[in-house]
Amino acid sequence: MNFFSFFTKFFWADWLALGWFLLCWFGYERLVEKGWKGHSTLLVEGHRLRVQWARQMLTRENRIVDCALVSNLMGSVNFYANTSIYIIAGLFATLGALDRFLDTAAELQFARSFSREAMELKLVLLIAIFVVAYFKFTWALRQFNVLSITTGAVPPRGSDPATLERFAQKHAAVNTCAGDDFNRGLRAYYFGLAVLAWMLSPWLFIFATAVVVYVQARREFDSPVLRALRDVDEMGE
Repeated sequence: MNFFSFFTKFFWADWLALGWFLLCWFGYERLVEKGWKGHSTLLVEGHRLRVQWARQMLTRENRIVDCALVSNLMGSVNFYANTSIYIIAGLFATLGALDRFLDTAAELQFARSFSREAMELKLVLLIAIFVVAYFKFTWALRQFNVLSITTGAVPPRGSDPATLERFAQKHAAVNTCAGDDFNRGLRAYYFGLAVLAWMLSPWLFIFATAVVVYVQARREFDSPVLRALRDVDEMGE
């Protein structure tokens, strides 16, 4: 079977669903990272809190609390990185036992007929998504390691105020970079769950992708925690 005939195993609805999926994932990521015009986001508010954290850290003589917070962040990222490895291993095992998987799926009344080649491509896509998640989590973990080093390099109290402020901004920037990559890894998890619906139907895949985008957008732009942070800022003003 040549390369072209391999891809003809997809129906036109599958290609439509795949295009919609890629548009939603990359389009949503650009929207979140650029921010919604005129509106705050959870990422923006998170960075403001990180700056405030860094400024408070510079006023403390003992920074055990700050080290504990960084360690807690690293532990969360490490958990997801390890989980990604297990998921990837499970997906490779499914790929190796694809015939049994197809026999089980064929018994589902609401599932259409499956092509082995098409199912292989779907599983490969799912594996690729969780590989991306793994790279994001491990990169976030390395950046949190840099953050721990940055915490250890805090200048002493009483240093020049301009120097302290520059260091606070640096500490918050590293913290935000690590947090953003952690969020990208989580986003890959969400979109990976949408791909699972593709195993049953391309239309269900389109619907699941739309639901994932809606849920993430609501959390990022209009979640209760974001409203709480904005309300606190307004009260402070």
